[in-house]
Amino acid sequence: MARVVFLGTPEYAVPVLEALLAQHQVVAVVTQPERVAGRGRCQVYPPAVKALALAHGVPLILQPERLRRDRQTIAALRQAQADVFVLAAYGQILSPEVLNIAPHGCIGVHASLLPRWRGAAPITRAILHGDQEAGVTLMHTDAGMDTGAIIAQRHLTIAPNDTTGTLTDKLARLGADLTLETLPAWLAGTLQTQPQDEADVTYAACVSPEEGALDWTHSAHALDCQVRAMTPWPGAYTEFQGTRLKVLRAHPLPDWRGSQPPGTVISTREGVGVATGAGLLALDVVQLAGKKALDAQQFCRGQRAFAECTLGS
Repeated sequence: MARVVFLGTPEYAVPVLEALLAQHQVVAVVTQPERVAGRGRCQVYPPAVKALALAHGVPLILQPERLRRDRQTIAALRQAQADVFVLAAYGQILSPEVLNIAPHGCIGVHASLLPRWRGAAPITRAILHGDQEAGVTLMHTDAGMDTGAIIAQRHLTIAPNDTTGTLTDKLARLGADLTLETLPAWLAGTLQTQPQDEADVTYAACVSPEEGALDWTHSAHALDCQVRAMTPWPGAYTEFQGTRLKVLRAHPLPDWRGSQPPGTVISTREGVGVATGAGLLALDVVQLAGKKALDAQQFCRGQRAFAECTLGS
């Protein structure tokens, strides 16, 4: 049983921490501070990792604003006498000083097949770019952004209906299993690492709300990827009569050969769709701003102007 310091923040990190709590001694958890959100920015949300750590009675929970500059937190981590640090979506790049505290260094659990999709939003970027495959990489974390040598990888096929939400859940569980399988050999010093090939690097930038805007001149396939990538946040959307209309679920019909301009709403035998630059995007579930989510056909019946209208981007 190893003494572990865990660093992580969002839901993706929770299964990894759960796995470590079940089989190892988690002596400390480092996570981001509480953030203010919600209407009027008046609600405080604790990180998902903190809630789990509190529930399991982890003896030391630390929430520094900037770990690399927080001398008190760094001193506390030294006193924890951990064998290894494990990091999963913590949200800060660690300094060499922090990375070298534990004798076995820091293992990072990254939600991509590095060196593809280094950075903050690897799952969203994989779906948005139409990747067929995703995965998890365990790396020997260094002071760069996801640049550490590869310890182990596990591959996963992206399903046609996977969203960022569903794929995050799958990869989180995959990462937890791979961490538990790999950690004993890592601590024993029997694993060989492999440097990342810099020629294959791609970057997964943070996602902005504006990236949810649908451009109907794109192909139905690309728009389907966008809808799934932006689910659950920030959401894919278009404009209907000057009001934002969210597209919560859709699927592409790439073989459609209609002549209507991109953005035209079309009623078919199968339901409601929108003409695109190539193919038809069939709408499954939509939501008008301030209203509840509806089946697209039900929405169309309630909004007669929707049939044969042209949606904005």
